[in-house]
Amino acid sequence: MAYSQGATVPNTAPVFHPTVWGDFFIDYSPETLQMSEEWMTDRSNQLKEKVLGVLEACNTIVDKLNLVDTLQHLSIDHHFDEQIVSILRNIHASESNSSNLHEVALRFRLLRQHGLWVSPDVFNKFKDEDGAFNVGISNDPRGLLSLYNASYLLTHGETGLEESILFARQHLESMESDLKPPLAEQVRRSLHLPFPRTLKRVEALHYMSEYKDEPMHNPSILELAKLDFNLLQRLHLKELKALSRWWRDLYREVGLTYSRDRVVECYLWSYTAYYEQEYSRARIILAKIVAIIIMTDDTYDVRATLMECRQLNEAIQRWEENAISLLPEYLKKFYLKLISTFKEFEDELKPDEKYRVSFSRKAFQILSSNYLQEAEWSHQNYKPRFNDQLKVSSICSGAPLACVGLLVGMGDTVTKEALEWALGCTDAVKASAVVTRLMNDLASFKRGKNKNDVASSVECYISEHGVEGDVAIAKIGSMIEDAWKTTNQARFELADDENIPTTPLPPSLQDEDDAALLPAVQRVANVSISMWFMYANQKDAFTFSSGLDGTIRRIFLNPIRF
Repeated sequence: MAYSQGATVPNTAPVFHPTVWGDFFIDYSPETLQMSEEWMTDRSNQLKEKVLGVLEACNTIVDKLNLVDTLQHLSIDHHFDEQIVSILRNIHASESNSSNLHEVALRFRLLRQHGLWVSPDVFNKFKDEDGAFNVGISNDPRGLLSLYNASYLLTHGETGLEESILFARQHLESMESDLKPPLAEQVRRSLHLPFPRTLKRVEALHYMSEYKDEPMHNPSILELAKLDFNLLQRLHLKELKALSRWWRDLYREVGLTYSRDRVVECYLWSYTAYYEQEYSRARIILAKIVAIIIMTDDTYDVRATLMECRQLNEAIQRWEENAISLLPEYLKKFYLKLISTFKEFEDELKPDEKYRVSFSRKAFQILSSNYLQEAEWSHQNYKPRFNDQLKVSSICSGAPLACVGLLVGMGDTVTKEALEWALGCTDAVKASAVVTRLMNDLASFKRGKNKNDVASSVECYISEHGVEGDVAIAKIGSMIEDAWKTTNQARFELADDENIPTTPLPPSLQDEDDAALLPAVQRVANVSISMWFMYANQKDAFTFSSGLDGTIRRIFLNPIRF
């Protein structure tokens, strides 16, 4: 994916604009639907049984792959996780003799997405002796689209898949204007943003309108997708109402009016990690953590003096109420609310889950220490070397804390090992932090910085290497792509005792602890996926949140019509 922009460093950014939502979600009452929630729930349960029957009736590998892909595109695969895992493991264990590009690429993508290793050599059958793709597949748009999307699950060193992306993109672009719906729209979306990096619920909104035109369209599957979306939308609206009330009270109580008022956007961030009904508690906890991250970030960046930054960090490291005496008056209420909010998280968890909050608290303390380091650099007008800047600023992106925080409320799928893995900020977590930081920095380079922001990664790269802005941005774009390779590899790699990635191995050779991390890895990957919606086209849609208005309305306010 291309990254480009002009070379000059902008001036200081404007003051944050007020929330575009206000009390909207507190006061909002959704329209009455033709069907009651009770009826929709009963009907949805009936349809799940029907779809389950369809899954069980699939006889061929191709039919199974296409059905799993359909459920994924419609974002209802979460209802059939157990069956899908079983199907894909069986497919993985069996030989693949297909010579159809779409089928081979679809198998590759679905297996890799679910942590099952597949060699890129499966595409060699479509190449000549010189390693170039056969001319014949250049006239297969469905196959090329599947190859294009599958290839974005590449890992480090897989140059053949990089070539596959370029080859498929070139031919898809050349034939895009001649394609018919719904394939034309699907190609257009993937060329804009590859399917493995797309927010599932946004894709579902597109695909629900297209699925009826697919040759193997099943009315029961489509009806389930629509009901599921509307039922979950009602739940998400209830959560938004409760969260908005919590935030309104907190924002007024602590009085830090210089901070961004973005609780709806914080909820959207949390929603991208998990939208499913069973993660309601986790979604609210993560949204609150993100909201507190934003308030803390803005305190260090736009308000606090260097001495106040040091005082705030010392109090956070002590994490006790009597540390309030260290703080200036305007931060005392915020500090007490910070401690009480984390205590509330403990109160919401079961006795054997309460230990998880200590991991998020430790992650918050790590974040604060790195905020202080940035503040020291900024107030001293010091421009660090690029690698030093990225090491600190990637933690300051908030993504490492979010990756720990998203596990706190998830339920039985989370283990202590998963929390230790997330807190260690290795592989996928570090990659998510890099994606978050660098995409944010590309946006801030175009927009301008806040009052006390340290020099961004773009500026540090320009300064250290003596290059123009376009060169720095291209380099940072390649680093974002490398971080995605790390995320992909984390789904199925083994690491040694020092967390140094080794050659990816088949899951059959992994131990149970590695396999237990997969749910956490998948959710962390979702955090990386969300960054496109926050910082696409080098614009900070989180801070300047009118850019997210349309997405928020489509997801939370507009029900699906039957």
